[in-house]
Amino acid sequence: MSDIPSHIKRQAMNRDFQPSVRIGKTGITDNIVDEIRGQLKKRKLVKIKINKGIYDRDARVQVWEYLSKETSSVIVLSRGNVGVLWSNS
Repeated sequence: MSDIPSHIKRQAMNRDFQPSVRIGKTGITDNIVDEIRGQLKKRKLVKIKINKGIYDRDARVQVWEYLSKETSSVIVLSRGNVGVLWSNS
């Protein structure tokens, strides 16, 4: 895992940084992964929110790891049902 700059961590934890991708009852689809990839290319930092009740705690950890791997990004923050991915390329 690469080192995450402190300004990226601060931005990820900022309450004003709103989720730009939501994962609903259909779960993770190819369209969701493609959307995250596209946003990472434009903005480098994407906040994702999973609707409550979709995944339990252990499954959410696997979701963040899967999305990170599929989008070639780094998990900056995963707290509850919210995660932030960062692309340093």
